[in-house]
Amino acid sequence: MGSDKHSAGLLPTLRMERVRTILTHTYPYPHEHSRHAIIAVVVGCLFFISSDNMHTLIEKLDKNIKWWSMYIAWILVAALYHLPSFQSMGLDMRMNLSLFLSIYISSILFLIVFHIIFLCLWYLGLVSRVAGRRPAILTILQNCAVISIACCVFYSHCGNRAMLRDRPFERKTSNWFSFWTKEERNTWLAKFVRMSELKNQVCSSWFAPVGLASDYPLLSKWVIYGELACNGSCPGSSDEISPIFSLWATFIGLYMANYVVERSTGWALTHPLSVEEYENLKKNQMKPDFLDMVPWYSGTSADLFKTAFDLLVSVTLFVGRFDMRMMQAAMSRVHEGAQQDDLFYDHFSEKEDLWFDFMADTGDGGNSSYSVARLLAQPSIQLSKEDSVLTLPRGDLLLVGGDLAYPNPSGFTYERRLFSPFEYALQPPTWYKHEHIAVNKPELPEGISQLKEYDGPQCFLIPGNHDWFDGLNTFMRYICHKSWLGGWFMPQKKSYFALHLPKRWWVFGLDLSLHNDIDVYQFKFFSELVKNKVGENDTVIVMTHEPQWLLDWYWNENSGQNVSHLICDYIKGRCKLRIAGDMHHYMRHSCVPSEGPVHVHHLLVNGCGGAFLHPTHVFSSFNKFYGKAYECKASYPSFHDSNRIALGNILKFRKKNWQFDFFGGVIYFILVFSMFPQCKLDHILQGDSFSGHLGSFFGTVWDNFVYVLEHSFVSLTGVVLLLIMAIAFVPSKVSRKKRAIIGIIHVSAHLAAALILMLLMELGLETCIRHKLLATSGYHSLYQWYRSVESEHFPDPSGLRARMEQWTFGLYPACIKYLMSAFDVPEVMAVTRSNICKNGIQALSRGGAVIYYASIFLYFWVFSTPVVSLVFGSYLYICINWFHLHFDEAFSSLRIANYKSFTRFHINRDGDLEVFTLAVDKVPREWMLDPDWDMEQKQPQQLSHRRKYPSKWSAAAGQQDPVNTVRVVDHFVIRQNEKPDFVSSNGSVSR
Repeated sequence: MGSDKHSAGLLPTLRMERVRTILTHTYPYPHEHSRHAIIAVVVGCLFFISSDNMHTLIEKLDKNIKWWSMYIAWILVAALYHLPSFQSMGLDMRMNLSLFLSIYISSILFLIVFHIIFLCLWYLGLVSRVAGRRPAILTILQNCAVISIACCVFYSHCGNRAMLRDRPFERKTSNWFSFWTKEERNTWLAKFVRMSELKNQVCSSWFAPVGLASDYPLLSKWVIYGELACNGSCPGSSDEISPIFSLWATFIGLYMANYVVERSTGWALTHPLSVEEYENLKKNQMKPDFLDMVPWYSGTSADLFKTAFDLLVSVTLFVGRFDMRMMQAAMSRVHEGAQQDDLFYDHFSEKEDLWFDFMADTGDGGNSSYSVARLLAQPSIQLSKEDSVLTLPRGDLLLVGGDLAYPNPSGFTYERRLFSPFEYALQPPTWYKHEHIAVNKPELPEGISQLKEYDGPQCFLIPGNHDWFDGLNTFMRYICHKSWLGGWFMPQKKSYFALHLPKRWWVFGLDLSLHNDIDVYQFKFFSELVKNKVGENDTVIVMTHEPQWLLDWYWNENSGQNVSHLICDYIKGRCKLRIAGDMHHYMRHSCVPSEGPVHVHHLLVNGCGGAFLHPTHVFSSFNKFYGKAYECKASYPSFHDSNRIALGNILKFRKKNWQFDFFGGVIYFILVFSMFPQCKLDHILQGDSFSGHLGSFFGTVWDNFVYVLEHSFVSLTGVVLLLIMAIAFVPSKVSRKKRAIIGIIHVSAHLAAALILMLLMELGLETCIRHKLLATSGYHSLYQWYRSVESEHFPDPSGLRARMEQWTFGLYPACIKYLMSAFDVPEVMAVTRSNICKNGIQALSRGGAVIYYASIFLYFWVFSTPVVSLVFGSYLYICINWFHLHFDEAFSSLRIANYKSFTRFHINRDGDLEVFTLAVDKVPREWMLDPDWDMEQKQPQQLSHRRKYPSKWSAAAGQQDPVNTVRVVDHFVIRQNEKPDFVSSNGSVSR
C-alpha cells in the first residue's frame, strides 16, 4: 500500500512520469493560452450556431436524462480537475472551476436578495400586481449558471488584468477598429492565424476595463479590482475596476432591468408573446398530451407502489371474502328469475348482418392506444388485396377484453390512458359532461327511445386482472356508471353480459376476477340463458380476459373449472370461438379434425390494444386443450421476430429502464461494502506479463468472494437477501431445485461483477496515489487553493469580501467552501483510504467513515449502473430464449409500443363469421392536428361517428399514419353449420 517500488511491474510500463511531464504546466499562473484551445472554442461555437436541429434534439431528451447528465458532469469534473493540469492545452481546470463556483454562489445570493426586495415592494403596493408572480427557482439557477460561465470564459481568454499604467491614451484607442481599415485588411487573416495577438487585441480593445474606481466614488467600496500587470515590478495596487466584475455587474443589471420592466410597468400585460413564442405555444397545443409507456422497472414510480399495495390487499383481504360480482348479483334481480335487462342485450339480433370489433389490453402508452383507437374509429378501412381493394366498415359494436388501464385502476389512469386516446379518436357528444354519473342506463341521445334505434357504435367491456386490483371500484365508476367511451355508447350496467347477435350468434362476456374463474351467480345466469334462449343450432363466442388454454399449459395448471363446466356441459359444442386478451400478442389455434366432440373450434388471443408487447415463441409448443389437438394457424409477431426482439434485453434494457439504475447501483454497493478499501494490491500492480497481472487480478476477486462469505457482515447480508429475491423471482413453473440453481447463478454473476468493479476502482485510486496525483492536498483542497490566490488575482483593497462575510453571518464563504468541497470527492477518497490503510479503520471517526463511504458510493454507483443493467438484461434474455421463462418480465422491460392489432368480425347475411385481424407494425410517435378533421364542418348536435374524419390527430409523417400502414395479418371464416374453412394467405380456401 503506497509503495514506491515500481522499478519493475505494471506501473513503469504506463510511463506515468512522462505523461505527467507532458500534461503538467511548467510555467507559473497566469498562463498564455494555446491556440488549439482557441480554435476548439471557435469551431464549437460555429457548430452550435449553425445546427438548427440542436434545440429539437435537446427537446427530445427526457428531462430525467438531463438531470442524470448533470450528475455525471459533476462526477467527471471532480475527477478531471485532480488529474494532471490541462494548462498545456490552454485550460486551468482548477482556476476556472473555483471561479465559476464563487461567481455562481454570489449571483444566487444577490438575485435572491433582489427578488425578496421586489416582492416586498409588491406587497406594499409600490409596483404592478404582475410583480406578485414569483420567479421560478430553476430560472434563477439557470441564469446564474449562464452568467458564471460567461465570466469564466472571459477570464480564460482575457484574464483579470488592469491596463498598463505607462500606456498613453493613444495606445489605448488606436487599435479599436484597426484591422477593419484597408491598410490592415490584408493582415487580418495573418492576425487570425496568430491567435495570441488577436486575442490580446480583442481583450484590450473590445473588452477593455470600464475605468478607474476613483471615477465612481460611490462604487469604489463595492467593486473588485483588476490584477495589475506591468513590465517589471508594480508598486502599489490597481485602481481599475476588474473586467470580470464589470462583466458580471452588466449581466446582473440586464437581468434586473428586464425583470423590473416586465413586472412593474405592465409590459407583460400590454405586450403579446413574440412570434417565436407564439409559434412554440401553438405547436405544443397542436400535439396530444399522451402518456408514455408504463415504466415497469421504475422503483421511483408511485403508481407501481400503489399497484403492488392494491394487489396485496385484493389477494389477501378480498379474494374469497368479498366479491364485487356477488354484490352485482345482489343488486340485480336476475337470480330471482325476474328481469335480465342488466345483463342480457338483444338489440342487435334483428339486423341482417353485423360488423363488430374486438380488442384488449389498452390504456398503456398513449401513442399505441390512440393508434388502435384511430383505426377503430374510421368509418371504413380500405386495404389492398392483390388487384382489388378490400373495404371493412367500422364496427357497430366494440368488445374490449379487459385491462383497461395500467399499471393500476384509478381515476387518473382511466382518464389519461383509456378515455383520452378514445376521445381523441372519436369525440363524445358535445352535451356530454365527463363528471356526469349515469344512474339509469342506457341514457340514450335525445330523440331515440329504444337502444335498437341507435345507429352509432356501441361498446361492451369486461374487466381484467389489472381492473380488479382495487376491487373493481374504478371499473364500476367509469364503465358501468358512465355512458360514453369517446364516441362509443356504453349501455352496459354490470361487469359481465350476454349479447344476442344476428343470425343466431351470441357473445358471452365473462368476468374472471382474480380467481381466473366465474362465480356461482355468474354461472347460474349463463347456464340458464343457454337452457332457455340459446338454440341447438346457435353459435356462441365466449370472451374472457385471460386465455386459459395458453396460461394453463404454460403454468401446468387447471384453472377456470366453472368456465370449463359451462362450455363442455352446457354449451356442448356450440362454442365455435373463444377470444381473450391478457397476452399482448396475437395467436390463433384451430382444432385438428379428429373423432369425438369438439368443445371449442377456434382459440384466438389478441391483447395488442396498446400495452407492451408479449412474446409468441414461448407458446409455440402449445397443442392441446380439452383433450383435443390444436395447431397454430397465425401468430403476430412471428416466432422468429419474437425471438429476435428478446435480444433487446441485452442491448436496450438500461435505455428503456434507466430508473432501475438507482436500485441496481445501491445493491452493488451493498454487495462490496465490506471490501473497501483494498490496501494490498502490490501483487497485481507488480508483475512481468499481462497474463500474470490478469491472474493476480482474478485471484484477488476470488479471495474477496471468499471473504464476503466467511468474514463480512454487511456484504453477506446483502448477498443473502439478494439470493432470496432472485430465487423468488424465478417463475414457479420450474422445480424448487432448478429455481435455487438459477437464483444462485444469477446472484453469483451480480456479485462477481460488483467485485470486479470494486477492484478496478481501487486499482485506479492506488495508481493515482502512487504517482502523487491524489492524496497530496488533504480536505477542502480546492477552497484552500482558491483562497490562497484570490487576493493576488482579484484584489480587494476595499474589504468587500469581509463585509459580505459579516453581513451573511458567514453563510457566503461557507456556501463557497462546501460547494467547492463537493469537487474534492476523489481527494477525500484517496486521503481517507491512505489513512485507513496506514492506521486501520478503527482510527476513523464515525463522521469520517460516513464521508468516506459516501464518496466511494458516488463513483461506484456510476460505474456499476451500466453493468447491473447489462447482467440483469442478459439474465432475462437467456431465460426467455433458452428456457422460455420470464415472458412477462423480459418483455415488459422493453416497453415496446409497436406491433398493435385488433380483430374485426363480420356476420354476413348467410350467417357465417368472417374474421380479419388488422395490425400496425410501427406506431407513430409524433402527431399533428389532422387538417381534414380541422377543416370539416361540425354541427353543434352532430354525433362524431357521422363525420367523415372523426379522429383529431394524424401522424406527423403521413406515410407512418396507422390508416396508411394497417395490414391484414390473419383472415379466416367460420361457417355456422359446418366445420370451419381456412383461408390461406393467397386467398384460396381449404377445408
